[in-house]
Amino acid sequence: MQEIVTTFNEKGSGAFYVKEGEERLAEMIVEVKGKVLTAFHTEVFAAESKGMGKSLLNAMVTYARQHQLKVVPLCLFVHAQFKRHPELYADIWQKDND
Repeated sequence: MQEIVTTFNEKGSGAFYVKEGEERLAEMIVEVKGKVLTAFHTEVFAAESKGMGKSLLNAMVTYARQHQLKVVPLCLFVHAQFKRHPELYADIWQKDND
């Protein structure tokens, strides 16, 4: 069974990742500093990857909203989703770094 795991170190660097058993199938590398979450990179490792990127995006967005964070989407995938659906992310998108 797949699950999405969130992990951060003491410096705020971390990831959201899709895990099945002990295998990482996909991950989104992020960092939290102050009230800003920066999404750096999303990568899917699994051959059968249907919807994993979107699942990671949803987990990151939920986390940002729960912690009242603004998101800087440096990751090409996250940035593309924010630009494609700005109405869905207007409350968390920090555009001055765009």
